Amino acid sequence: MIYNSLSIAGTDPTGGAGIHADLKVFSALGNYGAAVITALVAQNTCAVQSIHNLPGEIVSSQLESVLTDVRIDSVKIGMLSNATNICIVAAALEKYSLSFTVLDTVMLAKSGVPLLDADAIDSLIHILLPKVFLITPNLPEAAVLLNCNMARNEQEMLSQGRKLLSFGCQAVLMKGGHLDNKESPDWLITHSGEWRYSLPKVRTQNTHGTGCTLSAALAAKRPYFDNWQDTIIAAKNYVQNTLKHANRLSVGEGIGPVHHFYTWW
Repeated sequence: MIYNSLSIAGTDPTGGAGIHADLKVFSALGNYGAAVITALVAQNTCAVQSIHNLPGEIVSSQLESVLTDVRIDSVKIGMLSNATNICIVAAALEKYSLSFTVLDTVMLAKSGVPLLDADAIDSLIHILLPKVFLITPNLPEAAVLLNCNMARNEQEMLSQGRKLLSFGCQAVLMKGGHLDNKESPDWLITHSGEWRYSLPKVRTQNTHGTGCTLSAALAAKRPYFDNWQDTIIAAKNYVQNTLKHANRLSVGEGIGPVHHFYTWW
């Protein structure tokens, strides 16, 4: 069986992040990819130049078009940009009882440009988080969601992850890549247990879209497994290899993309 995965996110014309990266991940991992665009983003490997949010009725119409016709086995949610889109996506998740929803809590581009309106954070927490299965915040994003300082160690990561879990999602994957460690520790936190995952950091400048790639890989792989624990191992191994082979690409003058199709070319 070929699974169908849906990405709900913004664009990246250089192909390294957002919808463009998600569709590459779905294809690389053997899934059929569908997409709903929330925002048109003019960006490259150096910076974000401008953002045009699509009207809410267009986002809603795209969701209706896909979900009334296509069986969707898993969902990755990325850049939502504003409270209107958050409410629209939350309503669709509830209406269509979508399974295996992964929310990448996208708030900032690597260049520091905001990708979510400040007044939309409460909507993200109270309206969307209770309707998704897994959220994947990095340390700066977790700090914004909790209105606190960024975690400085794994104990603080765990504490913040537990607080995020109390917002209503079923699981939290705290990503520890911002810690000053030789490894990149991640923690899966659920109501039934906590699991640590760690892989060595890969030396490469080509890390654009890493968060998008991981969340899309989690959504793509989840239908193949009985639990999130095995899913995370498979997804992290895939991302690790996209980073290991990233220097084979020569894309842009800034922070280049990872190599989603390292197996084939």
